[in-house]
Formats: sequence, C-alpha cells, structure tokens
Amino acid sequence: MTRHPRIERYGLIGDLQTSAHVCDDGSMAWLCLPRFDSPAVFARLVGEREHGSWRIAPASSADDAGCEVAAERRYVGDSLVLESVWRTATGVVRVTDFMPPREGEPQVIRIVEGLTGEVAMVSAMRPRFGYGRIHPWIHEVGGRMVAEAGADALWLDAGVQQVEKDGTVVSAFTATAGEVQAFVLSWCPSHAPAPDVPDAEAALTQTLAYWSHWTQQCTYNGPYREAVVRSLITLKAMTYAPSGGIVAAPTTSLPEEIGGGRNWDYRYTWLRDAATTLGALLGTGYVEEAQAWRRWLLRAVAGDPENLQIMYGITAERDLPEQELPWLPGYEGSTPVRVGNGAAGQLQLDVYGEAIDLLYLAHLSGVAHCADTAVLHQRLIEILARRWQEPDEGIWEIRGARRHFVHSKVMAWLAVDRTIRLVEAGALDMDLVALIELRDAIHQEVCEKGYDPVRNTFTQSYGSKELDAATLLIAAVGFLPPDDPRVVGTVDAIQQELATADGLVARYPTSGDAAGVDGLAGDEGAFILCSYWLVDALALTGRVGEATALFERLLTLRSDLGLLAEEYDPVKRRQLGNFPQAFSHMGLVYSAQLLARLATESAPGPDAPAIPTPRSAPDCVGRMPQHA
Repeated sequence: MTRHPRIERYGLIGDLQTSAHVCDDGSMAWLCLPRFDSPAVFARLVGEREHGSWRIAPASSADDAGCEVAAERRYVGDSLVLESVWRTATGVVRVTDFMPPREGEPQVIRIVEGLTGEVAMVSAMRPRFGYGRIHPWIHEVGGRMVAEAGADALWLDAGVQQVEKDGTVVSAFTATAGEVQAFVLSWCPSHAPAPDVPDAEAALTQTLAYWSHWTQQCTYNGPYREAVVRSLITLKAMTYAPSGGIVAAPTTSLPEEIGGGRNWDYRYTWLRDAATTLGALLGTGYVEEAQAWRRWLLRAVAGDPENLQIMYGITAERDLPEQELPWLPGYEGSTPVRVGNGAAGQLQLDVYGEAIDLLYLAHLSGVAHCADTAVLHQRLIEILARRWQEPDEGIWEIRGARRHFVHSKVMAWLAVDRTIRLVEAGALDMDLVALIELRDAIHQEVCEKGYDPVRNTFTQSYGSKELDAATLLIAAVGFLPPDDPRVVGTVDAIQQELATADGLVARYPTSGDAAGVDGLAGDEGAFILCSYWLVDALALTGRVGEATALFERLLTLRSDLGLLAEEYDPVKRRQLGNFPQAFSHMGLVYSAQLLARLATESAPGPDAPAIPTPRSAPDCVGRMPQHA
C-alpha cells in the first residue's frame, strides 16, 4: 500500500460549488464534479494511484515514490489561488492552481510558469469516475483530450502535446524562464457539446479580483486578523453558492484515528455546522451568506418542520443513504470509506438552538424581516416545546442508545431564550408568558439533573459520570454567567479529565477496543473545535492569559496554508479527520473575536475599535437572568 501524505500537506482550491485538494508534491488527489457531493473523479486521497489523481511537477519527482515537494507554497494574498514553487538544479518553476468561481461548468486551471533556467516537467492526469471505480474512455477530439464514462466527460486542454498511456493523459514539456503553459480541466455532461477553452490568464485575474472584493468586506480588524481572514475564506469556500447550503467539510472518510473506522462523509449541510459557520461570517460583516442560508432553510424545512432533519444535501435533499465503498482502501488503510451519512435520520435537539440563534443574530445584524421565516420559527418552537424532554443522539451523533444530553437541553433553552428576545423586540408574535415558563422549566431541569454537585461539574448526560466538552458552551450562550461556580467547576473538570498534556481537548472519553457512550469502538484525536471552546470558557471566566496562550498554541496546529482538519493527534503531532473542517475554522474566528473584545473592554478608550461579540447576542454573555 502506498503511503499517503499527511492531511495537512494538502491545499484547498474551489469555485463555491466544489473543491479540489492539491498536495505539496503537485498532485491533485481529491476532486468531486460537478458538486461537493458528486462522485470523485480523483479519489487518491482515500485510495491508491489507480483511483485517480493529477500531478504536475518537475520530471525528476514525477513518480509517487520518493517524490519531491515544493520548496515554497502559499495562497496569493487573501484568495483561494494556490502557488507552489520548485527549485531544481536546472531552474525554478511555479505552478498556480485555482478554480474560477463559476458561471457555467466547473474548471480546474493549472498554470506552469518558468521563473529561471529550464525545468523538465510532467503532467500526468489519471481520471477515474465513480470514486475511482470506473475507467473512462480517453481519446482525442480536435486536438483536445477527453475522458468519458457514463454521464460524465472531462476535457483537458493544454498548450503542449498530450498522449494517452495506460489510462493516463501524459504531457512531458520544459518550463523555460519567462514562458507559461496552461492546463485546463473542464467537466460537462457527456452528451453536451464540448466546453469552451477559457483564457487561463484572464480567468486568474477574475478569480483574484473576486476574492479581493469578497475579503474587503470583512469588518474584523482585531488581533490575529490574518488567521481570521484565512479561516473566513476557507468557510466561504465550503459554501454551495447556488443554494446557500454549506458543507461541514469537502471530504469524506478522512479518519479520526489512523487505521480506525471512525470515517464519515461530511459533504452535506448540517443545520448546526451551517448555522454556527454563518454566525462567524455574519459577525465579520458577511450578511448575504446569512440571507442565502435562510432561504435554504425555508426550502429544506418549511414544508415539513415536524420531521426536522439535522442535516440535508447541499440543495436540501433529505435522503442521504450511507454506504461503504469496498474497492477503496482508505486513507492509510483506514476503512471503511463511506458516502452518504446515516446520521441524517437522528434526533438531535440542539439543532433547534443553533438554527434559531442564527435567526436571532441575523435580526441583530439588520437582516430584513421575513414573514415566512417567522412562521417557520414559531413552528419549530412549538415542536421543541413538545419534544425537549426526549432523549436524543446529541451533537456528537452517537451510534449507541439515546440519552438526555446536557448540551442538547442547553441548546433547547437557547432556542427558547432567543425566541423570547425576538418577541420582546417586536420581531415575533408569540405567547411571551408561555415562552418564559418553558425557558425556566428547561433551565431548572438541566441544573437539577445534568449537574453533579459532588464533583461540581455539569456532566455529559443526566445521571452520567462522563464529561463532555460541549458543556463548555454553558457560559458562552448565556445559560449561566461565567462567574457561576458551576461554570468554573465544569471548566476545571474538563481540563483535568478531557485535556491532553499540551492543553488540547477531547470531545468525551472513548473506550479503545470497547464500544463507548457513542456506540463505537476505537479512539480519536483531540477535537479542535472543543479546544477553541476551552479558549472561550477560560477567557469568559477571567483566565484571559491562559486563554490567549491556548489560542496561540492552536494557531500553530494550522498547516503552512492556514488550514485545519477536524482533529489533531497530540502524540504524533498531525491533523486528523475531514479537511478542512468548518467547525475548526469557525471556532478560530469566534475565539479571536472574543479575545479581541475582552482586550478592548479591559483597555477602553475613545478610539477603541468596535469588535463584534462572538457566538450570539452582543449582550448575552454574563447578563442572562439566573434561573437557578
């Protein structure tokens, strides 16, 4: 089995409808066309070379064995345009990879530019449709190479000679100083006319202009701005522009434990992930994305709110059947490789809170009132009022028995609390007295059944001994003020029981070979979002120095391109899980905003900048009524 590059060695490019992963050795190992959730045409990321890839690199390193990596790589400014530079004995060459934000069919453009001397180069594109299972018919049409299979066709245009060899389109050429060669890969339905050949340089100019215009709208000017902007770009890249849906990650089955079976497909829109991601975007000036997602939410849910799903397809599809792809050996032997996600049928009560919290934040941010959304909001609260006392699968989507998860109940409380605020503001017409009674009832039950007075900590579920990092959000959402002893005790307990030696945080205890609370065997890395939750909890409870130190430690976990996966292995010091992960980048943005706000509040002045408050309402933290 061929050894896989580490996850963090991949860069992301995309066109706001799908994306590709480009390794620092010049290989493109993951590309789904025409959408994020379409079958991959390059599946090397979770397979072998035979399952599809496209490599452009110096000929001396064109073989996967002992390949040479780029000496330098970077994103061009605040964009999703990736540059890689190789320095060889004969010269220096640069490869620029990008996908133009699309108006028609998707395109991947790779521009090779000689900088000094001469460098022998090779392009080897090995297309395999259907997640690496289908070998296409490769042939030449009018000087263009086309790979066809079933409903799909890939057209590869290049200014150098191309030949087909053993199912691979190969070009051998020389990159000479001052000369440019462009390779353009276009997808279209196999029955459609051939796509136009684009002007690669013009497409590059337009792509850079798009990202420059988008990032200029960012209103965040606090500390760590570079990291925040890169995270915002990454979050935007996971948006499916035609519908407003947002994927949790653009990959499937990158493992949470090398060699393990905790491998899931994240190329769908979770209400929770999308809502919190949009909260990060909305809090930094991006209103249009929230408006688009609100329309997506109406399409996905409004016709049947009684059967609210926790996740949908990117254009609001409901059926996401989970299946395994046995012909793929997985990333570093981590099987199974899955597509679809069976969690779509779970009950997760917290999604009511995250979705309604975003609607509240949108209201505060000036997003225009929507009568249809108000009706949906009322229906969701009516349903939640009937169901909040049920056990559920919780935020972590356990595959074991349902439980009364504390985080789920806290987020149910949040849904009602934010609804009360909207009613008080005149934005909703609902029975305020009944809402207040419901909020108080949820609060009282959580404090009675979800809190362990002996250990002075909230637990994972009612009556359990296990802890859960999700309870770190209790102060952040305003359920209890940060100085409440129960909040402080929970933070301390999680640091003692769930934190690693270097301060990173696991979601909850796992049981190795035995099935744990989640119904799964195996372990996993530290969950990066949970570590950002700890940053927030430490900061809110007055330990700002400790919070800042942990935040800066987390910044060092990012790849050289500023990207974060879902988890991190603190022993082997490598990223784990689907990549990049919206949750991780959203956590970075929220924590940076919180630290900036607290720094501003501690040193007020007439010229102090206005820093948006993370999470939810500007007045929520520490100012909520104490119900227990």
